[in-house]
Amino acid sequence: MIDWSINIWQAARMPKLGQEQLRRAALVAATVEEIGERGSLDVTVGQIARRAGMSTALAHHYFGGKAQIFLAAMRQILSDYGAEVRTALASAAPGRRLEAIVAANFAPSCFAPTTVSAWLTFYGLANSDAQAARLLRVYQARLRSNLVQALRGRCADPETVAETLAALIDGVYLRAALSSQGVEGAACHVITTAYALMGETR
Repeated sequence: MIDWSINIWQAARMPKLGQEQLRRAALVAATVEEIGERGSLDVTVGQIARRAGMSTALAHHYFGGKAQIFLAAMRQILSDYGAEVRTALASAAPGRRLEAIVAANFAPSCFAPTTVSAWLTFYGLANSDAQAARLLRVYQARLRSNLVQALRGRCADPETVAETLAALIDGVYLRAALSSQGVEGAACHVITTAYALMGETR
């Protein structure tokens, strides 16, 4: 995730555009931390702003309101996740795309306790916010698409196996959020299940 602990005095001496980018990043990361620690959307813009080291008025200036900050935080989590997947796939050995995708889902930037908690909380937001629901659908579609592509040639029914693995990944995230301590060996568990579904052994 983004390191949002910026020095406000340093930021004050930066060009205006640089200040805005840093402050927006700080507010977004503070939102993830605040929601992640509470496990709830019941947070105020003031609480987020204080965590980011700036005023409530400035937070409203950059985002307009709490709903906009929540959506920006959700987009940032998805952006970080996408970057992990792209990096993992770029360095994956031939025939190991599935393993790379699963590993990326449980990379430290994606599977930190506060990030997991915030992400699962955003699932609830998607029930009442159309933009959040759209972002969630985009994530789910991309995950399934990546899994299907990685499974082609390795099993008879890649679509069904991809659906099962996507559900398993979400389930592991839910367990991690409820335990607040993460799930040790999560990637290995998912990969082992994938091999069983594909009829492979390792």
